[in-house]
Amino acid sequence: MPSSTAPSARTRVRRLPERAQYDADTVAAIVDAAMICTVAFQIDGVVHAIPTLHWREGEHLYIHGAKASRMLTALTAGEACVTIALADGLVLARSAMHHSMNYRSVVIYGRFEPVTEPAHKLGSLRAFIEGLYPGRWDRLRPISDKELNATALLRIALDEASAKVRDWGVKDDAEDLGWPVWAGVIPLRTVQGEPLTEADSVLAEVPPTRFAPPPR
Repeated sequence: MPSSTAPSARTRVRRLPERAQYDADTVAAIVDAAMICTVAFQIDGVVHAIPTLHWREGEHLYIHGAKASRMLTALTAGEACVTIALADGLVLARSAMHHSMNYRSVVIYGRFEPVTEPAHKLGSLRAFIEGLYPGRWDRLRPISDKELNATALLRIALDEASAKVRDWGVKDDAEDLGWPVWAGVIPLRTVQGEPLTEADSVLAEVPPTRFAPPPR
């Protein structure tokens, strides 16, 4: 059962609280379904919000980048807010004011911590690649020690997070139900496009990705 209790005051959903979900499984599922999160933080009193790739391992969300990154340096020095949003459907009502969107979103508060142990870093980067391209890691040129050392890896705990979800149909006023216009939900989804093979690629076979259509 989804938890009805927010883990902290700042994670409690105040606008449309009936859409709030606070259980760890719901939060983790949304984090896993998305590829990009937005990380908000401060540098010298100026607020920044930067989109970046992420992945999850257990109870942490991970991000990575160059050690010289100002964002990654700032994230270990102060509080951060991470947001994720997925659009699942367009909700078309009979009134413009009742149009909506089905979505899943997560807000995470906390402080990022660096992951510096080489084996942990390598294992996490493997999980990142395998999450996008199953089976690809073992076919790649191995990461060098120099590359690994130049890469910063950070993680933030998911213990102060909340989810917000809308996954239902149209809610029109009773007096509008007979209005002659189409009403319903148009689902949205991410699909894989036609792969574009590099002219100098040694292999022509396209590897699978998490977005590949299921086999027929």
